[in-house]
Amino acid sequence: MDYKNAGVDIEAGYKSVELMKEYVKKTMREEVLGGLGGFSGAFSLKKIKEMEEPVLLSGTDGCGTKVKLAMVLDKHDTIGIDAVAMCVNDIACAGGEPLFFLDYIACGKNYPEKIATIVSGVAEGCMQSDAALIGGETAEHPGLMQEDEYDLAGFAVGVVDKKDLITGEKIKQGDVLIGIASSGVHSNGFSLVRKVFDITKESLETYYDELGKTLGEALLAPTRIYVKALRSVKEAGVTIKGCSHITGGGFYENIPRMLPEGVKAVVKKDSYEVPAIFRLLAKTGNIEEQMMYNTYNMGIGMVLAVDAQDADKTLEALKNAGETAYVVGGVEAGEKGITIQ
Repeated sequence: MDYKNAGVDIEAGYKSVELMKEYVKKTMREEVLGGLGGFSGAFSLKKIKEMEEPVLLSGTDGCGTKVKLAMVLDKHDTIGIDAVAMCVNDIACAGGEPLFFLDYIACGKNYPEKIATIVSGVAEGCMQSDAALIGGETAEHPGLMQEDEYDLAGFAVGVVDKKDLITGEKIKQGDVLIGIASSGVHSNGFSLVRKVFDITKESLETYYDELGKTLGEALLAPTRIYVKALRSVKEAGVTIKGCSHITGGGFYENIPRMLPEGVKAVVKKDSYEVPAIFRLLAKTGNIEEQMMYNTYNMGIGMVLAVDAQDADKTLEALKNAGETAYVVGGVEAGEKGITIQ
């Protein structure tokens, strides 16, 4: 008896690392010390010392049951972008710059080419956010997971000068809410998605005219990463007073998280067109509108609160960064919360 007969192939692990090295190399920043394969990732903090009062930010998350769709379609090159996005968007939400990322892949059996493909997506997400992929772990779990199953999660660390932290404490009545378009469902609410649609290869490969693509293509579209977009707004001289990453809990849970006491967010439903994938989801699943806004991003992946006089400048900066953005509402006096009308 040996480890391989017990279900863990050490040689496959070595091969996975070799195959993923080319992707990891593309994410390197000058602060990274050493290479892939050590017991820990090393990252120089020399640049951070230039800040007045550096504050470290961290975020950890996974892709939820969206991974199931990737497995059904045997398409694994974008799910890693989702894992990175869910972590670095939260860091950017606080005004921070992601520095580095680590991934964790648990699988029933290590297929080196599949693992390397997953990591290629992680590396792409890191490049989109200027974060270095400085380490990770691939763990085989025979008997705990089926051979073709895996799960993916990650952890990111970022930094911000304390004076640049986005806290929401200065949001006031009259401020404007700017919504930045999402790329689709992103990485939340897929347990409900899987109840609404028949998650089979045939079903996911069905083309929908209203989507302009297959159902699988629409649902697997990777989560948009907003790090560079928020940086562009800051570089335009705009002070972002508050920022909400619209993840699980949709509008109702996430937008109030950035608000101080005494004000409420008012979002106008007709301020932008809700993407077709959400309309199809609601219609097919007979899901009430409030539940949709309480579960999904509804086409808005990030909401910024800015001074009214900065609204146009913010929209212009986001447009120049390649984003689609809208004035989706404003801030009014009232009990902390949100009204969608």
